[in-house]
Amino acid sequence: MTSLTLAGLFFLAIHVVISGSRLRGRLVRSIGEPAYLGVFSLLSAAALGWLIVAYGRAHATANVWWTAPAWLRWPALLVMLLSLLFVVIGLTTPSPTAAGGEAQLQRREAARGILRVTRHPFLWGVALWAATHLVLNGDAASVVLFGSLLTLSLLGPPLIDAKRRRAFGAEWERFAARTSNLPFAAIVAGRNRVRLSEIRWWQFGLALVLYALLLGGAHRWLLGVSPLPAGG
Repeated sequence: MTSLTLAGLFFLAIHVVISGSRLRGRLVRSIGEPAYLGVFSLLSAAALGWLIVAYGRAHATANVWWTAPAWLRWPALLVMLLSLLFVVIGLTTPSPTAAGGEAQLQRREAARGILRVTRHPFLWGVALWAATHLVLNGDAASVVLFGSLLTLSLLGPPLIDAKRRRAFGAEWERFAARTSNLPFAAIVAGRNRVRLSEIRWWQFGLALVLYALLLGGAHRWLLGVSPLPAGG
């Protein structure tokens, strides 16, 4: 558990303290954007690997703090479908919030497709995934693992927004005025509207195929646990 806790803290630190602060700008000016991205990618991969390995070692003997009722697995399946849709469609949609996607701000309508729902679809997908697994797994190791990922996915959007605001000023403000961090908030406020036609059929299809594979056995094969309720 000590190693897992340190891994979680390290994972959060490199994203919040380094990438999410003004320190990033100083490092980029010092070593250049390509070198910074290369080093940061290596650190992120190492931190995530450490987190996963430490979780695997701590999970079997970790204290159990709560046991989720079995019926929660049914609504969890629906939440995970929504999570996967956000993740897949978010990753395959050009976005000003993604690394290297700043040029999208120059488009007449940068807020298209899933970005009309939230300007951070991938991170909200991760947040739904982490929150669901946190509720269903009440052992200490799962709390550290999924809690770390949930914390980062919730802190990430405002940190990214602040970086983009400092870097792009009026261009970013124009995009932010048409979108929202919280899913559907801009739509409810009347600043945007859903247009499903802007989301490609293959994006929906890819998410559904991955979901079916996970339910069909990939989750059990990869992680040793079926996501289906007992008897499902």
